Amino acid sequence: MNTKEQKLQAFGRLLDTMDELREKCPWDRKQTNESLRTNTIEETYELCEAIIKDDFPEIKKELGDVLLHIIFYSKIASEKGQFDIADVCNALCDKLMFRHPHIYGDVQADTAGEVSQNWEQIKLKEKGGNRTVLAGVPASLPSVPKAHRIQDKARNAGFDWEQKEDVWAKVSEEFGELQAEIAAMDADKMEAEFGDLFFSLINAARLYKINPDNALERTNQKFITRFNHIEQQAKAQGKSLKDLTLAEMETFWQEAKTV
Repeated sequence: MNTKEQKLQAFGRLLDTMDELREKCPWDRKQTNESLRTNTIEETYELCEAIIKDDFPEIKKELGDVLLHIIFYSKIASEKGQFDIADVCNALCDKLMFRHPHIYGDVQADTAGEVSQNWEQIKLKEKGGNRTVLAGVPASLPSVPKAHRIQDKARNAGFDWEQKEDVWAKVSEEFGELQAEIAAMDADKMEAEFGDLFFSLINAARLYKINPDNALERTNQKFITRFNHIEQQAKAQGKSLKDLTLAEMETFWQEAKTV
């Protein structure tokens, strides 16, 4: 592993490289916050994919891509006289120190649970911080992680099930309400009840310490692998998927489970 001095040198090299590219490269010089934004989202998802695969060489590569964007936004801001990367780092350090009074102050917190309980209340006290418990949940966050984050913040404020097992009664209740709306064929209410059922299942995942986004992605990947097997078997027989009967597809699907 690199020494602290080597890490600082590498970071300085990155800053110098960005300065040079911004000055000499037509493409880099043309970029703006808005032109970079969608690429930033893409790079973040690619990092998430590498993390899910537990692929450390790929994680290193994707972290570099994300870091590039952080440096890029900071460079653009410095050109506009707003802030630079040092301001970003110092603001982050100040925030971390403020949110860890059990390290930098006299607050007692001996477990991760106690730290989490203090976290939301500390954020509410920050100058310019969130004015309500749920205000800090990004509106643009995808629905599954957003639901999980909303529930987690509510828990930190003391709003949660007394016993985690109680959540299954809520799941059953929401499933029953969805079935009733399906029977009535009310499209708007079906969608609303489907959302309530999803929300209650995500709540159950949280209570049982299951990451719902990771769980769904595992199933996505499992389905892709098994469906690809069906397609490969069809091609081996000189057929397309549309040529297979549902029974043949099911046979290959079950076969894929054993591969």
